[in-house]
Amino acid sequence: MLAKTDRYLLRKLARDAIKYGLMHQAVMPVELETMPESVNQLGASFVTLFLKGGLRGCIGSIEAHRPLAQDVASNAYAAAFRDHRFDPVTELIVDDLTLHIAVLSTPEPIHCQSEQELVAQLQPGCDGVIIEDDTHRATFLPAVWDSLPNPERFLAELKRKAGLRPDYWSDTLRCYRYRTERF
Repeated sequence: MLAKTDRYLLRKLARDAIKYGLMHQAVMPVELETMPESVNQLGASFVTLFLKGGLRGCIGSIEAHRPLAQDVASNAYAAAFRDHRFDPVTELIVDDLTLHIAVLSTPEPIHCQSEQELVAQLQPGCDGVIIEDDTHRATFLPAVWDSLPNPERFLAELKRKAGLRPDYWSDTLRCYRYRTERF
């Protein structure tokens, strides 16, 4: 669990990274030596942007590969300017954006031999899920359960996101779960 001050700092970093991106068309450098140790640890995050309640961008890291503060700033920039589903954020809307940050736990394998076994192990509303098979990979954050509460439909849509058929199953399909701390 992140301290309240760390959550505030990460939200500020995300917003500052978007404003910096507007001015410089680049990812904001993060001065890690000025950051508390708690946000300097390796961490994985997703930054989701909303405009008037609608999705406006969402980019993240599934696995920790850089300090959390840097990950949040980079993902905020990418959500604002590199999410191919949306036009880049402009100065006209930047102050109207609502930012949600999800910090991910380390993904853990889900051992299963069939989709039925996988469904039985899922905890709707709690589990973020990653599936991968060969070059196909996708994840849904736990928040996606709000719009897809049925586990079978959740998995079908996740497979579709990965570029697989909704009824796809293979002995080579790998599945992982993680949790998030959202703020």
